[in-house]
Amino acid sequence: MTRTVNTREIIMGTLMAVTEEGQYCHVILREVLEKYQYLEKRDRAFISRVVEGTIENMIQIDYILDQFSSVKVRDMKPYIRNLLRMSVYQIKFMDGVPDSAVCNEAVKLAQKKGFYTLKGFVNGVLRNTARNIDHVVFPDPSKTPRKYLSVRYSMPEWILQNWLAQFEFETIEKICKAMEKESKTCIRCNLSRATKEKTIEKLREQNVTVKEVPYLDYALEISDYNYLQALNAFKEGLFQVQDVSSMLVAEVAAPRWGNYCIDVCAAPGGKSLHLSDKLNGSGYVEARDLTDYKVAMMQDNLERTKRINMTAVRQDATVFDANSVEKADILLADLPCSGLGVIGRKPDIKYKMTETKQNELVKLQRKILDTVWSYVKPGGTLIYSTCTIGAQENQYNVKWFLDNYPFRLESIDPYLNEALHSRTTKAGYLQLLPGIHGTDGFFIARFKRIK
Repeated sequence: MTRTVNTREIIMGTLMAVTEEGQYCHVILREVLEKYQYLEKRDRAFISRVVEGTIENMIQIDYILDQFSSVKVRDMKPYIRNLLRMSVYQIKFMDGVPDSAVCNEAVKLAQKKGFYTLKGFVNGVLRNTARNIDHVVFPDPSKTPRKYLSVRYSMPEWILQNWLAQFEFETIEKICKAMEKESKTCIRCNLSRATKEKTIEKLREQNVTVKEVPYLDYALEISDYNYLQALNAFKEGLFQVQDVSSMLVAEVAAPRWGNYCIDVCAAPGGKSLHLSDKLNGSGYVEARDLTDYKVAMMQDNLERTKRINMTAVRQDATVFDANSVEKADILLADLPCSGLGVIGRKPDIKYKMTETKQNELVKLQRKILDTVWSYVKPGGTLIYSTCTIGAQENQYNVKWFLDNYPFRLESIDPYLNEALHSRTTKAGYLQLLPGIHGTDGFFIARFKRIK
């Protein structure tokens, strides 16, 4: 018997899980797509696009709905609110879906869910929106630049306020535009397992499209695949999914033959695996994280890539470990952060994060640094990194660390492609920006212990 499912009903369930239950979009969407693997690729792509697009554009969608609905979005019932959101997304951003079909399907879902008395409201709001979608009045960028950026790119105003204190308007608009674009799948070839050419050959055997990317010759962009885990090159451990920005951490760390490395917040393990790969069987990498779940995740990757000089262990980075004192030639402190640099991959981050949460994260970052700095040998290297944008968690932490601990910054120019060289990289740190560098938003600083 053929299994039939309503893709829009799946979308609604996913949106409710994200907006009402607090689940992470990328996690729940991955679970949904795994559950419905048997659907046509086109249907799975539709589910992904509408879920991600609705979440990504939610502030703009709510702004539009408030112009065409007699009931403000914040006062709607949660199911109706999300039903209208995903429908407006299709009307505004998906030309291939007829407006009439969007309206009709939304009314059917409202009725199926038991909202019989609201089906007329749903129909009226959506038909009014469809008729007038090209006449929506947006904030004027010259008069209210922060409001304009917030509505146009669905970015919370508190984030923009912090960015506007550090970057020009034009730079921020480039960042926001880049975060709107579909995220590419970037991979790092495990060169100790196979040459880049061998990995490319394996991928192309399964009709995967492979492209070179800037900055690193072992990094590739892949597309035209249906399910990553089904790729033979993945199953054989020939590559790791990892953005170039993340790969640059191990480049800046620059491990030498025989180095002992500790990664204090390592899961899912990409940077630790990269260090292990660069050590080419020598030295040792100790990848630590807080929970058994995260350790198991790293262990899976470790076994898949057949690492022999790496281990995954459970260790709380905020708890001092006397056995680690002056043990590490290289210590990676890729610390918990607001994640604002990877909004393009995880669009709901911008709604879940708040200024209060960010301030708490800064305290946590400093607590971890205060706990682990002594694990570095005198003359050894500490790499501090985050996947976020903004001075609070990056440059301010660098200054605080230099003011309180026996370290100095080292130029990272020797470890970077010349295209990334700047005044700050010469000083010892790099802030990567979407839309400027063609990567996720990422921060990397290199410290040397001086005593």
